[in-house]
Amino acid sequence: MTFTSREVSDAAGIPLADARRLWRALGFPDAGDDAAFTDEDMRALSLVVRLLTDDVVDLDTVLRLTRAFGRTMSRLADWQVSTLARSRDEQAAAMQSGAAFEQLLVYAWRRHVDAALARLDSHGAVDAEQLAAGQTVGFADLVGFTSLSNGLDDGALATLVEDFESRCGDLVTARGGRVVKTLGDSVLFVADDATVGTEIALAVVETIGSDLDLPDVRVGIATGPVVMRLGDVYGAPVNLAARLTTVARRNRVIADRATVADLPDDAYEARVLPARPMRGFGEVEPITLRRHWSVDHG
Repeated sequence: MTFTSREVSDAAGIPLADARRLWRALGFPDAGDDAAFTDEDMRALSLVVRLLTDDVVDLDTVLRLTRAFGRTMSRLADWQVSTLARSRDEQAAAMQSGAAFEQLLVYAWRRHVDAALARLDSHGAVDAEQLAAGQTVGFADLVGFTSLSNGLDDGALATLVEDFESRCGDLVTARGGRVVKTLGDSVLFVADDATVGTEIALAVVETIGSDLDLPDVRVGIATGPVVMRLGDVYGAPVNLAARLTTVARRNRVIADRATVADLPDDAYEARVLPARPMRGFGEVEPITLRRHWSVDHG
């Protein structure tokens, strides 16, 4: 049985305008007066109303969380379909395994909630919604990706991007960092301190740069206070890390002074480059980083 948006909102006990805002926040267009909603939609909206009635959250918070859920689930659904359902037969098989994926989804979500709460405790933040903390931010960028991608077919391009993102993801998490987001030819990550961030950046250069099946890479890292909100990070270090990649030579790590100041003197070689203008930061002296050859980095 299907229902109109007005029928669903009336049954749940929420104004129609708010119900439509939630639907749009989830990532779907307005259905107008069409009977486009199911019993599951009605139950979900009723759960939201219960949270609002019990004063667990307010409507603005629900909208922000719904927007985050929608974006995350949209990407996950696209990934699942493109990866596991390349033909009609595979689509049917993927749907049959939906219950297992649902359980894994809840499991992964709970584990990430635990990790997010642990990060919150470690930073001693009061406002979980908008957490400001000192972080080292890294931006890894493939060299010449635009021209390269123009010469690849869709399959080869998808394989290259997936390989780069997965390799970077493994390198980041294995060393204690966290991938914030991927943008096809670039990966944004954060680390709790400059040494961890530098080790991640060097590992990305050493691993990706030596892989003949991938383009060269350059990494910019910057350290300072950032705001972590709804799964993303904002602040001067984020912008500066991205700017630094534009002056980095291929397979090099470029850092700011704040990062270098927090590193142990005996582990890395730092070379200050001539100052140059960077949009939004004025004159900046980029610093190249590499390991001391005598240091064992595994």
